[in-house]
Amino acid sequence: MIARAIDRIVGLLELGGPVVAILIVLSVVALAIAIWKAVVFMIEGIGRSVHNGFVETIIDDLRVTPGNVDTARAEANARLDAAFGEVSRGLRVLDLTAQLAPLLGLFGTVLGMIEAFQSLQDAGSTADPSLLAGGIWVALMTTAVGLCVAIPASVLLAWFDGRLISHRMAANVALEARLGGKAIAQAAADQMAHHAG
Repeated sequence: MIARAIDRIVGLLELGGPVVAILIVLSVVALAIAIWKAVVFMIEGIGRSVHNGFVETIIDDLRVTPGNVDTARAEANARLDAAFGEVSRGLRVLDLTAQLAPLLGLFGTVLGMIEAFQSLQDAGSTADPSLLAGGIWVALMTTAVGLCVAIPASVLLAWFDGRLISHRMAANVALEARLGGKAIAQAAADQMAHHAG
């Protein structure tokens, strides 16, 4: 089974040339990044719960006093921005793959069409239409390969981005709940101390 898959890939490379080779490398890189990000998202609980991972650590580390709620909020948001930036590292490669793969496929098609028409011209008046048709389908194959790489990369990128956005919103809600709870408790204590004095 593995040998047959390798034979198909080699046949695809022979037909599509260097453009298909580049697209296959892009697809392998995109798949590796997708697996890596899925593991990171699972470890950090992204999209599931803000009560584990880096969000919980940042919110638990907050030191809120009566006069520093805004400072604590700004510090926590800065740390959250940095952490979310770190977690989203690598997703731009998926974005680049989704944008570049169709263009590489189209480039391969153009090169293949040029080659097909050159062979038709070289054949002169004895040109066989099947020669042109064979060249065209081989040329169009690179576009198909480019789309086969770009579509999953685009879907994965949208999924990861959606999880990050929803997790950031949940982190903001948890942060405000923590700040509000501390601020309310401190305001009540201040008010009680004021009335007692």
